[in-house]
Amino acid sequence: MIFKSYILEDNLNKINKNIILFYGENLGLKNEFKDKIKRLNQNSEILSFNQEEIINNKSLIFNEINNISLFNKEKVYFIEQVNDKLLSLVEELNEISINEKIYFFSDVLDKKSKVRNYFEKSEKLGAVACYADTELGIKKIITKKLSGFTGLTSQNINMIIENSGLNRAKVINEIEKIIIFFQDKVLETKKLENLLDVKVNEDFNLLKDQALMGNKLKTNKLLGDTVIDVEKINLYLNLINQRLKRFRELKRLDNMVLEKEIDNLKPPIFWKDKPNFISQARIWSKDKIQDILKKTYEFEIKLKSSSIINKEILFKKLILDVCVAANS
Repeated sequence: MIFKSYILEDNLNKINKNIILFYGENLGLKNEFKDKIKRLNQNSEILSFNQEEIINNKSLIFNEINNISLFNKEKVYFIEQVNDKLLSLVEELNEISINEKIYFFSDVLDKKSKVRNYFEKSEKLGAVACYADTELGIKKIITKKLSGFTGLTSQNINMIIENSGLNRAKVINEIEKIIIFFQDKVLETKKLENLLDVKVNEDFNLLKDQALMGNKLKTNKLLGDTVIDVEKINLYLNLINQRLKRFRELKRLDNMVLEKEIDNLKPPIFWKDKPNFISQARIWSKDKIQDILKKTYEFEIKLKSSSIINKEILFKKLILDVCVAANS
């Protein structure tokens, strides 16, 4: 059975199943669900396993289910990194009567995934898709969590969004920093900019902008001069995707009205970034955007599926692909 994530965000108790699958690329949302589950089960014993542990010792989970807790507590199970390899276990669990809660967590599962289909079609199980947040969704999170603050202007909200790359986990982290720093609940733009360290990615933004402009000479030079922080590659990727998706919002517009329509985008484009944005938007067609978004998605899958690849080299190759596409 399918449950909508936005409904469960407001009330997790609406899940009336004991075995649930949370899947998708939104790590921040999945972490929020984990925290809510733990809060709802404060008096229970929380047991965590990953898929490989279960595959190597299938009786592990059944032994725990059959063994009564020493403290007479109910048990709640988290099973991480799930894919189709665990389908047979899910089928066995579905055949027996279980009073305890078992939560499976997975990354992206496509529509052909056997374990995803099994959860979605079973009346006894539940499946929750945790897709990437939209700008509107992120804006609502910021507005809700900082609702008691003055100075929560569109500019400051946009600054938080730009800095997070639509990454919910990072947004929540930034909000926690803001709450601690601004104890008087009065947001000041300059102090917020310093707190978020917006300029940390300034060098990468120079590289990103030249690649999106299709400037081969400057892109090649910046690729040699810019230090690519491997730990921030996901953030860099989100910055590229976010810019391309903004272009896609304008893909049907005539260049003569482009600047006027850009002024109506929500969240707005920073004034200092507007000239670059306008120049880039005129270059990128719908087909180019789709082609590069497909490549960034494939790159993201490689990052998650292999720990031995040279992330920096592959990412620089992706930047070159962006530059070439801009010129095509």
